[in-house]
Amino acid sequence: MLRAEREVRKMSSTDKKQNGLQKSLALIFVYTVATGSIFTYVSYWDSVFFSYCGPGTFLAFALMTLAILPIALVYSEISPLFHTAGGELIYNTVGFNRHVGFLASWLIMAAWISVPPAVVMAIVTFISRTFGLGLTFGHTMIIGIIILVAVFLMSMQDIQFLVKAQAVCLFANITTTLLTGVLLLFSGHWSFANVANLFQTNLEPSAGIPGWIIGMALLITPFFGFETVPQMVEEGDFPTSNTKKAICGSVLTCGTIYVFFFFCVAGLDSFQTLLSGDAQNGFMTITAMQNLLGWKIWPLIYGCVSILMGMTASILGFWMSTARMLYSMGKKNFLPEIFTKVNSHQQPILPNLFLLGISLTFILLQNATTFMNDFFNLMSFGCACAYALTMVSAVRIHRKHPEWYKDNKNVVKGGDFTRILAMVIMLSIAFFCTLGQGRGSWISFGVYMGVGVVIWLWMVAIRWKKSGGTSATPDGEQQF
Repeated sequence: MLRAEREVRKMSSTDKKQNGLQKSLALIFVYTVATGSIFTYVSYWDSVFFSYCGPGTFLAFALMTLAILPIALVYSEISPLFHTAGGELIYNTVGFNRHVGFLASWLIMAAWISVPPAVVMAIVTFISRTFGLGLTFGHTMIIGIIILVAVFLMSMQDIQFLVKAQAVCLFANITTTLLTGVLLLFSGHWSFANVANLFQTNLEPSAGIPGWIIGMALLITPFFGFETVPQMVEEGDFPTSNTKKAICGSVLTCGTIYVFFFFCVAGLDSFQTLLSGDAQNGFMTITAMQNLLGWKIWPLIYGCVSILMGMTASILGFWMSTARMLYSMGKKNFLPEIFTKVNSHQQPILPNLFLLGISLTFILLQNATTFMNDFFNLMSFGCACAYALTMVSAVRIHRKHPEWYKDNKNVVKGGDFTRILAMVIMLSIAFFCTLGQGRGSWISFGVYMGVGVVIWLWMVAIRWKKSGGTSATPDGEQQF
């Protein structure tokens, strides 16, 4: 009897490991993964966004929220059709073929893999600046490595621990950000006169397009992350139709906070004053609270929570999503099978190691060359292109398989009109994101795409000769 029970437990454990990712996530945690991924840029990159769109940054964020919503709605429509991790990989493979599927997944990961090292550098910069450490290149590297290794070790733990840790960090960040906005609004230093000239910008017009419009297009960057929801769907313990709540909810939550916060910031002083001195290099709001308002304690509290906890939430969100995309690529025969191996906590081993290696490399490049900065400039272009491809795939999937949508509660109103409109919006944003970009940005993006081409050629020449890519569909697993 005892022996039989031990055998059952052994078999159950074996099956669990073989099956890989396990369904255990409540909807609220999938929502917090997406929202935490998106909501990271306010406290450090506020100076960047304000330089793009000036006092009208809040308006630009409102317009960008409206622009993103059709894309989010289409993602909400196609996500319930497929019950495994993969997102763009699956949608574009089924909509087109495995080659387009690989391209879309590689493009979307351009944004995802750049976030962890960029966020780590923001954390290190905050620590150095706040405590007057004046960190050298060597010290920056050491602290960056320690943070990334800590994130890696966390990423190898149970998914419940990860999502709960991220949720705590996220809600702490949201609370302090909203409270900061209220404090600024009622500081006695706020005036509508400072908001009057909405369309001030530091960006020069390009191709006849005003700088403010280009800046608004670049604000797609702080919305990256809602597309992480499909990466978590395989582990979601809820009806897949509810993914709409997580996808659209994350966009609306972050968009609303962005609009409110930057409205509160814009009224503090003039465009030139807010971006004067060291504020143009980041932490504009914290600098304004210190220099304009004379506050000492709250800027430190806000900075520590928003930078250390908020950015941790973002790192974990993108890290988990990237690891699951790589896992899915291995599972669907788009990468070697070794990418599907999981540890005792059902966390993908090699994808997490790969992401750690990439992040460490990017930090080195960040300090040694301009590669990371240049690459960051065009990641929005890559992500917008991936969104656009997915919109086209959504049209094709609906036309080829209308029967799949019979019980779909999330079919977009307007049908193909909405899907095509979403595609046009993304192509327009992708175009705007290319304006004014220097040679270095194109070289760095070209290097990244070149690595993707090498992997793709290897898949075509070797791996796909034995068998093509596969994908789960409503009709079962199929080869493409």
